[in-house]
Amino acid sequence: MRIGDKLTGTISGIQSYGVFVKLDDEYQGLIHISELKHGFVSDLNSKYKVGDKVNVIVMGIDEYNQQISLSMRALQPEKIGRPILHKHFWTDYRNKIGYKTIAMHKDAWVKAALKQISEKNEKNSTFL
Repeated sequence: MRIGDKLTGTISGIQSYGVFVKLDDEYQGLIHISELKHGFVSDLNSKYKVGDKVNVIVMGIDEYNQQISLSMRALQPEKIGRPILHKHFWTDYRNKIGYKTIAMHKDAWVKAALKQISEKNEKNSTFL
C-alpha cells in the first residue's frame, strides 16, 4: 500500500471525529471528518453505517504508529456551490457619493471623541 492508492474498504467504526475503514485483514485506516466530503458534515451516524463499502484514497501512512489516513473527499469532484446570479452590496454602489457621507458626520465624530478623551484625562488627573 502506498500514498495515492485507491482502495475499497468496509466501514468498521464511526466516531465523532471520523470514520474507521477496514482495508483488509491487516490494515485499518481513518477518514477524518474533514476528508469525508466537500462542505459541512452534519451527522456521521445518519450518513455512514458500519459494514458499508466505501472507495477511499490513501492520503498518508505513519510508519511509526501504523496509522493510515484516508480520504473520500479527494475522489469527489469539487462542488463550488450555486452560481452567483447577482452580487449583493451592503451599500448602494450606484450612488457616486464617495466621501460625502463620512464628511457629513466627521465633525460630530471628532467632537465626541475629543470630549471622551478630555473626560478621561480629567478623571485620571483627579486620582494623581
